[in-house]
Amino acid sequence: MNLNLIEKILQMKISIIVAIADKNGIGKNNDLLCHLPNDLKWFKKITTGFKVVMGRNTFISLPNGALPNRENIVITDKISDFFANCIVVNSIDEAVKHFDTDKETFIIGGASIYKQFLPMATKLYITRIYNNFDADVFFPEIEFSNWNLIEKKDNEVDAKHKFSYSFLIYERIN
Repeated sequence: MNLNLIEKILQMKISIIVAIADKNGIGKNNDLLCHLPNDLKWFKKITTGFKVVMGRNTFISLPNGALPNRENIVITDKISDFFANCIVVNSIDEAVKHFDTDKETFIIGGASIYKQFLPMATKLYITRIYNNFDADVFFPEIEFSNWNLIEKKDNEVDAKHKFSYSFLIYERIN
């Protein structure tokens, strides 16, 4: 990464949004671990109008292609990939060149993309699902001493949600 790119990253608002279950599980067979309608609504509310960045497999897992009302950036190592209504890039460095310095950009998965962007992230939007699923994809370990919890909303099991969960928002401590 060159110096100009590092300086640009330091000015950016890079946020990660993710649903994490026990043992840091985030997915299984290129799908979500469970269906939480309120989590999907929260995700849509937070990311609409912003750029969202994802890896190839995350994009392929989307049921209807590019997320509407968002600028979709897909990172892939396959040079020939084309995804309708998306900016397709072949590296993290190339993706960052499309970020705005005055607006939040959301990293939405998968595990490899989260791992690469976590050191650059300034905010975490986590849906913490209180259940141990049989996951095959995991979020990297978070060093919570580097983060300040600024908002928490607990949600209990109900007719539409089989698991209790919390919405958590963290800001990086400088």
